[in-house]
Amino acid sequence: MEKGQSTLLDFFVDTSRGLETDGVHIVHPYIKKDKVEYRKFQFDLAKLALEKNLLIVLPTGLGKTVIALLSSAEMLRTTRGKILFLAPTRPLAAQHMQSFRRSLLIADCALFTGSTPAERRKELWNSSRIIFATPQAINNDLQHGLYDMNSVSFVVFDEAHRAVGNYAYVEVAKACREAGARILALTASPGAKAERVEGILSALGIESVEIREREDEDVRNYVKEVEEEIVRVPLPSQMKEMRAKIDDLLREKIVSLQRMGFLRHKKAHFVSRKDLISIRGAVLSRKKGGYLFGAMHNSLMAMHAYHCSELLESQGIEPLRSYLARLKQGKSKAEKSFLKDSRISVVMDLLSSYRDISHPKLPKMLEIIREQLERKRNSLIIVFTQYRDTIETVLSYLRNNGISAEKFIGQADREGVRGMSQKEQSEVLRGFASMKFNVLVASSIGEEGIDIPDVDLVLFYEPVPSEIRTIQRKGRTGRSSFGRVVTLVAEGTRDEAYFAASRKRVGKMKRIVRSMKSSSKPSSQEGKQQGVQSEG
Repeated sequence: MEKGQSTLLDFFVDTSRGLETDGVHIVHPYIKKDKVEYRKFQFDLAKLALEKNLLIVLPTGLGKTVIALLSSAEMLRTTRGKILFLAPTRPLAAQHMQSFRRSLLIADCALFTGSTPAERRKELWNSSRIIFATPQAINNDLQHGLYDMNSVSFVVFDEAHRAVGNYAYVEVAKACREAGARILALTASPGAKAERVEGILSALGIESVEIREREDEDVRNYVKEVEEEIVRVPLPSQMKEMRAKIDDLLREKIVSLQRMGFLRHKKAHFVSRKDLISIRGAVLSRKKGGYLFGAMHNSLMAMHAYHCSELLESQGIEPLRSYLARLKQGKSKAEKSFLKDSRISVVMDLLSSYRDISHPKLPKMLEIIREQLERKRNSLIIVFTQYRDTIETVLSYLRNNGISAEKFIGQADREGVRGMSQKEQSEVLRGFASMKFNVLVASSIGEEGIDIPDVDLVLFYEPVPSEIRTIQRKGRTGRSSFGRVVTLVAEGTRDEAYFAASRKRVGKMKRIVRSMKSSSKPSSQEGKQQGVQSEG
């Protein structure tokens, strides 16, 4: 720490009666009476967060925000420092601010957004005790010297699994560590690679890790049973015929790349999207030569083929049609060559004559939703799918079959579909919570953090290989009542591999975090904290 910087000790106020409980609610001078229910695991974790920089891995719906609130209340009482609460998006930051205001006996909170003028943000920084913000907003202000972190005593990093690479959490955390602020990091899923988790711990200066699972003794009373089911759906012969043509082109391009010296470590049918993406970097790293242009061209052709094959088998006819229509608007040589290939011409002819349903997953999805609504008429259901085109297909199909449904997507315009404004997103979520409609068809934005009520059924239109996204999706159900998770898998497709990968990675993530918990480092700030206590 540099000379002249503040520490927790400099912010000391008093240490009389801190976090307590009457056995039913939390009792604290900064928390409204009978407002926060007492849960022992939350209470214990909040106290740990006051002692050392802590990463808490906790299933969605078990109250990570409550833990942050309890720790923050105690920091407000014992220090003069600010509380900084960081979240990846503006709606999520605003949601956390509303939660704190409902429970805390303190009004001077501020929300930092990009639409707030810089001078106003500087004023709010100086006048506010608790600041809720996106990391990008704070990082930009630090770079422009609007303020520094020396007045901050406690920082919360929500969705802490994002603290990797160039994400703004990394730079903001560095400034917080240099200022000596206590750090609390929260996530439901840090990742399934040891090096990734270690990178998060390093970036955030984490000294201790705590994990709780639904089955743990101190947690299981606060969650309900979740029934998980895999429903496999066969592809019709026409779709298999189209896929065969696309895959033939894909194999041809992969073999050509292997002859050029790329992707030799894998058999052609095991090459993934990630492998194809990596070729661009490999090409750019080599000395210039005529054959490298061919390699780049073949890799782009292979990428188009891979994506078309995956769309067809996992998403359906309509999303594939939409993608090919967008390619027709493209001007690159690879796009033109791809569409002129005789095999793709056959596929487009088959698509133009195809009159059946977009994907056999659709009637199976409808059957599952109707079954759920028969079980419980006022059920809330989320259908997750990762492509905008599929969302439109699913939404139309459900509505045409008498199911009340709305979509929930991000703000950016993508894939020819206009995004939703923040106001539109809020209106949809309010309608869902008040049961104006039963089904929310959501993209990945519905996975992370947004205040979606406990749902009765989560339906994966397709499996996702990411353990983080799988855990986030499943966490939307089984909080206060019995829940169901159903995953649709197209037989003999990439769906099978993605489903197996997600299961394997979730198990691996839990083992990694458990091992890191058992080897947590001693706190580098214990001396400071003990000094604060002795002052009292």
